[in-house]
Amino acid sequence: MPDLVNQLLFLFQRLDWLSLLDIVLVGLVIFAVLVMVRDTQAMTLLRGVILVVIGLSLLTSLVNLRAFSWLIRNTVPALLFAIPVIFAPEIRRALERLGRAGSGTMLIRQDRNSVLAMQKTIHAIVTAAARLSARQHGALIILQRADNLDDYVRTGVRLHAAVTPELLLQIFYPNTPLHDGAVIVANNQVVAAACVMPLSASGILNRSPERQMGLRHRASLGISEASDAVAVVVSEETGSISIAHGGRMIRRLDSERLENILLAFYRPTQPNADNWLSRLWQRINPNQGLEE
Repeated sequence: MPDLVNQLLFLFQRLDWLSLLDIVLVGLVIFAVLVMVRDTQAMTLLRGVILVVIGLSLLTSLVNLRAFSWLIRNTVPALLFAIPVIFAPEIRRALERLGRAGSGTMLIRQDRNSVLAMQKTIHAIVTAAARLSARQHGALIILQRADNLDDYVRTGVRLHAAVTPELLLQIFYPNTPLHDGAVIVANNQVVAAACVMPLSASGILNRSPERQMGLRHRASLGISEASDAVAVVVSEETGSISIAHGGRMIRRLDSERLENILLAFYRPTQPNADNWLSRLWQRINPNQGLEE
């Protein structure tokens, strides 16, 4: 015990501000990696890799296995080159988020007419979502923000029509030509319908209480992971309304909470709007929280 105390004192005596900065930077890198792979399939893989590394380290340090130790020492460095391949989707998503952070938040400066037009569009979407929910008609509405969604618009049927509850109700009426796929709303217009969205590769929905989630919910998470768009989903099975953004989903919303969240995303903001919107997102939904 005294030896351990002396060793700790020796370490603290050698600490300086550069050492502290070094430790903080390493901690931030590890924290960023954990946040990046949180709620993804890569998290399970990362746990497995950590367990294997710990197990091999204990085995080679406790037992004198020369051939096995030589094999591990020469194999582990080569496995490091596989990390970019294994975690490619998460690395790509992190770089995209970093690029979006540098581009600033949309709608920082708006005139009064633009604000009123956006509020009218949001009200029409909320009204349509409430009616679709009451009728249990499935729907997926994507609201474009800063990221361009033209690649997804090309997969659907272009409309360029005004956003009205009646139009959205007609599009998502069962068995009509446009009811499958997503509606993309941009610049206060229904730009296209029947659009194909990327499906989420994360395991968030698999760990939710209702595991049998449809393609609409997976597509809403997928587009929120691939862009900064906001997705509004109406369940065909239960009629519940959900919203997805940034790879997260809030479920079982009523029309008032849905409108508050959408207005928070599209309200004129300051440069630090992203943090403010995140805090507001959590404040609006303190008990239910983000679905895992």
